[in-house]
Amino acid sequence: MTAGTPSDAPGPAEDSAAGPASHASDHPAEAPSDVAFRTKAIVGALIVASNLVGAGLLVGLAGWVLPFRALVADEAEALRVNLILFAVYAPVGAAMAFAFGWSWMRIPEAPGPGATDADRERHRRRARRVVLRAPLRLGVVQSVPWVFGVVLFTAVDAHWSATLAAAVAAMIALGGITTVTVAYRMTELALRREVARVFVLEPPSGSGMPGVALRSLGTWVMGTGVPLLGVVIAAGTSLVYVDYFTVTRLGLVTLVLALMALAVGFLVTALTSTSLAASVLAVRRALRRVEDGDLDVTVEVTDTTELGLLQSGFNTMVAGLRERDRVRELFGQQVGEDVAAAAVAGEFELGGEVREVAVLFVDLIGSTQLAATLPPTEVMTRLNRFFAEVVDVVEGHGGWINKFEGDAALAVFGAPTDHDDAAGAALAAARALAERLDHGQVAIDAGIGVSAGEAVAGNIGVARRYEYTVIGDPVNEAARLCDVAKTTPERVAVSGSALERADRTEADRWRVTGARRLRGREADTEIGVPTARDGRREGRDAADAPETARSGVTRG
Repeated sequence: MTAGTPSDAPGPAEDSAAGPASHASDHPAEAPSDVAFRTKAIVGALIVASNLVGAGLLVGLAGWVLPFRALVADEAEALRVNLILFAVYAPVGAAMAFAFGWSWMRIPEAPGPGATDADRERHRRRARRVVLRAPLRLGVVQSVPWVFGVVLFTAVDAHWSATLAAAVAAMIALGGITTVTVAYRMTELALRREVARVFVLEPPSGSGMPGVALRSLGTWVMGTGVPLLGVVIAAGTSLVYVDYFTVTRLGLVTLVLALMALAVGFLVTALTSTSLAASVLAVRRALRRVEDGDLDVTVEVTDTTELGLLQSGFNTMVAGLRERDRVRELFGQQVGEDVAAAAVAGEFELGGEVREVAVLFVDLIGSTQLAATLPPTEVMTRLNRFFAEVVDVVEGHGGWINKFEGDAALAVFGAPTDHDDAAGAALAAARALAERLDHGQVAIDAGIGVSAGEAVAGNIGVARRYEYTVIGDPVNEAARLCDVAKTTPERVAVSGSALERADRTEADRWRVTGARRLRGREADTEIGVPTARDGRREGRDAADAPETARSGVTRG
């Protein structure tokens, strides 16, 4: 005999297993309307401060390193003109960089309420480009005042000497490159929050932006290589203008420039490593939470390099784990946790094995009358409350709900996992369930049948559609005993085989009332009832139990 839908009572239509609903908005996700004012202010302050400090250090070094005395006749006049020009141009250049940078961080105005999805998509992509390319764009903006400075100072110093003009232009260019590099790295860190905002809408694609390798190489070239180039220029100049550079002066110039190269290189490397480490540490902290079983974690995608892809990939991985757990939970609710765990672990094989099991079958009494007198929603509510009691009791005694069919439920003890006392657990569950239905809040009457013996438990069907079930005489006998239970005051009937296999402590709670030939069987079956329920249901007439020939198990 197999657990299945009876031919004489149509069961409910089977619900197809559906995955989690995919919620999609009617319109694409809205892009940020503008870069946050606080972020703009921080970036603007970084631009102004870095350029003024860089320019000030450059002037001090230029006045000390460049051989004005050897290149021009009127050294004092050349220095005075260059210092005045610097005092005027430095704040103007910083203001230019700030104004250009502020305007270039502005996101185009969002489309109005009547805009189409295509308009919103174009705006979202523009906003994404503005934010992701902001450090590079700001670097270009900061370079403009330095380029103008090179042109301006070259034109002015060419009045005294073309060599002086070339030397000043080289110093300004080197200082500008170093300053812009430092500001670029600080701007990247300041804009991480804005990058996270646009990556919420669309993960990084991994194309069009400098990667980790280029960023690391650029850190050395701009932070260390360029300042060291100043040392090379100073050394070369000392070879040309031997009279100007004494050994002491050359030593001091080389020492200062080398220390500045070390300081700038350290600063740029520290900014770069901080940016890289922050992304990796964020993923590491999130991984630790996942290792602890917390899947409700998301990493902010704040990096435009391959590390951003790593962060985005982590979020995708965790989303997949959450989806897997949700599917596994739904699967477990459908077939039971033990069967679901075995299926997820890949322990699948059509066929089964002979196991010693106990079967509990519970079937509602008077379901036809309920369906005729109550609205369908109320009938469903009562059934769900009834089944909630069944599941709670069965699982509390180590059993497994094999299936719900119509208004009946089939529970198995000893499969798919072993049980030391399957028969005793099934008998205890039958007593507890009868007591709960009798005295609980569920106003539903039901018959409960229990049998035990050998049965085949395993997967039946085909590889693409199968289910775990139990096939054997105990299933059929439990169903027949359920019919008998509906006609007894106790509403519980168990087989003698179940009592024989149960632990003595549990078996002593039952008494055998006699034997009878169950429908479709060739031999008589001893029938037992719980001793503690004598007279509990006296006054109920057996005629109050209609539909005794119906249950959720294929019969005979």
